[in-house]
Amino acid sequence: MRLAMTLALLFAGSDHLLNPQRYLPMLPDFLPYHLELVLFTGLCELAGAIGLLLPRWRRWAAIALAVYFVCVFPANIKNALDGLSVEGLPAATWYYWLRLPFQPLIIFWALYAGEVVGARPGPLPARRTAPVAR
Repeated sequence: MRLAMTLALLFAGSDHLLNPQRYLPMLPDFLPYHLELVLFTGLCELAGAIGLLLPRWRRWAAIALAVYFVCVFPANIKNALDGLSVEGLPAATWYYWLRLPFQPLIIFWALYAGEVVGARPGPLPARRTAPVAR
């Protein structure tokens, strides 16, 4: 799960940096500095991906990614409401509406990948032995 999240973030983050014009129409008008925000989101995705791979930073990266996914949700809503299509993604309006209910799952996925929620590997319990009779 962690590797899949990391790969998805590396791809998305790189695409935000290499093709920012694809994402500019998604930003709500009330936000300033559209290009800078798209580039910043790409950097956030790359930093989150790297953070998930580093055990010391994994939990913090997952929490930051969860906050990030909440923050970009308005852009996803605008995309669905305005019927925008992003180059490289399906042009059908239903696709963008279908993405909206999956945002909480993506947030959970990030938290799970960072071992914030769900089963975490830990040390095995100590093996109990029978007392030795003296």
